Amino acid sequence: MANEPRSVDEYLAALPVTVQEIIGKLRSIIRSAAPESKEIFRYRIPIFVHHGHLVGYAAYQDHYSLHLMSPELMRTFEGELEPYSKTTATIHFSYDDPLPSDLIYRLVKARMAENEARSNK
Repeated sequence: MANEPRSVDEYLAALPVTVQEIIGKLRSIIRSAAPESKEIFRYRIPIFVHHGHLVGYAAYQDHYSLHLMSPELMRTFEGELEPYSKTTATIHFSYDDPLPSDLIYRLVKARMAENEARSNK
């Protein structure tokens, strides 16, 4: 498709302003938890990379998602993730609910540790 974004900046610019604000906060939390990570655009979503794919995020019509990319961590944080809709390795958040900043920060930190441990083997 000709109109599909090809970079993180294009992706973010195409979002409605209210969604840009929410996604901007999510992106800032990820950056604060993983300041040395690099942000790339793959699979039509922004993805942070630190010793491999770390986490991705995406905005959809009725929710936004944190792609944790780790079924193991989804199980580890199962109790805290109970209030949210989720798939095997992705958490869906409602635009109407407050962003769970502390939980997201801890998820990203745990994912970094997981990637670092795997790359150090």
